[in-house]
Amino acid sequence: MTRHPGDTRHLIDLADLQPGARVLDLGAGDGDGVRLLRSLGYDACGVDQNAAPDVAAGDLLRTGFPDGSFDAVMSECAFFVSSDVPGALRESARLLKPGGTLLLADVFFESPEPLLEAAGFQLLVKEDWTVAWREYYLRALWEGTIETCPAPKGKSQYWMLIGRRGSNGSV
Repeated sequence: MTRHPGDTRHLIDLADLQPGARVLDLGAGDGDGVRLLRSLGYDACGVDQNAAPDVAAGDLLRTGFPDGSFDAVMSECAFFVSSDVPGALRESARLLKPGGTLLLADVFFESPEPLLEAAGFQLLVKEDWTVAWREYYLRALWEGTIETCPAPKGKSQYWMLIGRRGSNGSV
């Protein structure tokens, strides 16, 4: 079973990144996303709680990279698990150059639009992958492969989102 209910390649394709773009994978896990990005010609690195090949150990809420270090930030299934989605979005906006792209696939228990807007992002693409997430989650429960995550706060949806950081941190 894959570690994400969505399709990482589809998320990257939705973003329409320029060749050679510098991309940070926040919550990069074992580095599969970083290696995929590199195979597609992007300058990619990753940050996760635990170091792995192609992934540095670090906190996705406080990465330590300078402001505006990246053309794009990608994250799959990590912002919700951080228990601070607004904080993760703010850190993503800080890390992005003006006009930079956010590639986000994650679980939401509220509408993502206000969260993105508050962090300075304009929503460009929103795809509902809730059915795929539900099937993935139930299969993981059944197989006993689910990782511990914060308790849900109501009805959930799984979204693939592409956002653009405003030129001065706002949209």
